[in-house]
Amino acid sequence: MAKVEIYTKAWCPYCARAMKLLADKGVEPIDYDVTMGGPKKAEMVERSGGRMTMPQVFIDGKHIGGSDDLAALDARGGLDPLLAV
Repeated sequence: MAKVEIYTKAWCPYCARAMKLLADKGVEPIDYDVTMGGPKKAEMVERSGGRMTMPQVFIDGKHIGGSDDLAALDARGGLDPLLAV
């Protein structure tokens, strides 16, 4: 199973949507809560090429993007192969 990391914040519907999609795939991602900012948020911005919105998803270190990007990847059939690695 691939290593999945997600940066989230509290009360974020897009974060909840991405977490549900991953859960439906049987994935328990490493969840970095960046609600209060701090070093993990700075790390997220750096890793994502400057993106500030939540969530930001990474699979085996590869930046996937946010909730819409994750859903689009799944709709194209590209998510399952990445998770199976």
